[in-house]
Amino acid sequence: QVQLVESGGGSVQAGGSLRLSCVASGRSFSRYSMGWFRQAPGQEREFVARIMWPSGSAAYADSVKGRFTISRDNAKNTVYLQMHSLKPEDTAVYYCAADWSRGSPAYWGQGTQVTVSS
Repeated sequence: QVQLVESGGGSVQAGGSLRLSCVASGRSFSRYSMGWFRQAPGQEREFVARIMWPSGSAAYADSVKGRFTISRDNAKNTVYLQMHSLKPEDTAVYYCAADWSRGSPAYWGQGTQVTVSS
């Protein structure tokens, strides 16, 4: 079993930056692909970014390419989402996700709120 705990959300003005962190407990963290999703009020949850195991390659939603960067520190069992040039439309609850071995994430965090004001 894997537990994911996100942190780093908050309120910022448009153009600002935030870094989200997700700490994973449990075994085999370094062997999981990890990622981030988000859900805005009244909308479906959407993919934001993913970092693959074992290649380490990253993939991003078109809406965040060039502004967001996903990274991981296996020694700390942590995955990060660095967000720059934030826009009001980035406002959402951001969820950490782990283990795509069956095609979709098997584990989810509780979410952290990001609010971007104009």
